Amino acid sequence: MNRVMKSALAIGLLAFVFGACGSDKDAEKRIAELESKLEKLESSKPGAATPAQPEEKPEGPLPAFEFAEEEHDFGTINEGDVVEHTFTFTNTGEAPLIIQSAKGSCGCTVPTWPKEPIPVGGTGEIVAKFDSKGKPNIQNKTVTITANTWPKNSTLRIKAMVTPAAKDEAAEGPVK
Repeated sequence: MNRVMKSALAIGLLAFVFGACGSDKDAEKRIAELESKLEKLESSKPGAATPAQPEEKPEGPLPAFEFAEEEHDFGTINEGDVVEHTFTFTNTGEAPLIIQSAKGSCGCTVPTWPKEPIPVGGTGEIVAKFDSKGKPNIQNKTVTITANTWPKNSTLRIKAMVTPAAKDEAAEGPVK
């Protein structure tokens, strides 16, 4: 729980206890019960008391990516251009390759990837589409791929020099 919720709970707890009828022992007992419930709730949060364990390499045959290239430079483009690049890969591992997800580093970079398994020796394509609208100057973006490989994540990079669009001077000033 965050601090605000804890504070609100504690204040509500105290108001309830002091407003309730009964002896001090009853109040102390109720406070102790509520505090233990609060501790249980806090310790039941995912990752509350257990440190993150590093992932271990799975046993058995694994697939593997081999990309023709892992970085692409679009060069100089104009702000507002939508460009895309296709990254080709081969499964050089010993098992079918399954891509669970591919995520761009921001909403302007949208990847598409094959949803079906890629057999051993098979090829596939990941297309990275970059929308430069509102992204002037040098841009460096990544696509993170999560698959049944080791390690689980692979990263592709795209970059571009985006020439800023001409500004409409009338739009910048106050309304006349």
